[in-house]
Amino acid sequence: MRPFGNDITNISNNNGAGNGEDRSNGNGNGNGNNPVNRDSVESDSNSSTNELALDTETDPRIPPHIARIGGIGAFPPIAGRGVIRVVRRCEDAKENHKLDLSQCELMQIPDAVYHLMRNTELQTCNLSGNVLKKMTPKFALKFSTITDLNLSYNQLTKLPDEFANLSALTNLNISHNSFIVLPQVIFRLQKLATLDAQHNAILEIDTDEAISSDCLAVVDLRNNPLSRNCRRKLEDFVTSFRLEISQEVEDDW
Repeated sequence: MRPFGNDITNISNNNGAGNGEDRSNGNGNGNGNNPVNRDSVESDSNSSTNELALDTETDPRIPPHIARIGGIGAFPPIAGRGVIRVVRRCEDAKENHKLDLSQCELMQIPDAVYHLMRNTELQTCNLSGNVLKKMTPKFALKFSTITDLNLSYNQLTKLPDEFANLSALTNLNISHNSFIVLPQVIFRLQKLATLDAQHNAILEIDTDEAISSDCLAVVDLRNNPLSRNCRRKLEDFVTSFRLEISQEVEDDW
């Protein structure tokens, strides 16, 4: 399944090539000797459009409002199924206020998701198991009411400053990503209680900022290559939260 970019409807239709071959075979080998009947071509085009509209209306898998966003009936089968999966999960979130877009091959959050969720106050959002390389400021501005955010198993290296707008967030999972430095915006999240940052590439952490985060209960930094200096500072600090780090492995040399 092809990863989705910014627009889940921006996928070319592969059926056009097949239709073109059929018309070419019907009119000859394309040597220019046979004139093209424009009325016939327009008729075929209108017929195909009508058939597409009919398929969109009659296929129960395809919500009509999604067809209006970009014509999902024209998608290749595999891509179409992926779009339908995202759409269905958005529809479920309208009922339970829990948006689960895990394992959807997302490279970033499609604009259509924001469109579908525009009148819904989400409580949780699960984006784990995708191929996200960045989070845009738009996410925090649109989903500012969430209390639980799972960004694990992606390719993230930083978070935008606008994440501070997630004023209701209490649980954040950024484990199994590519962070080198723990994002400082995390410590500006007013209600954050638990932070899971395991299995990243974190070398340093601004310990002064961490100490000032009164709401934190657990910060899990296990399985990160913390520098020796950072590790010693963390071990010496007395914190109001439980700080978990892996035991230091002595170098063989």
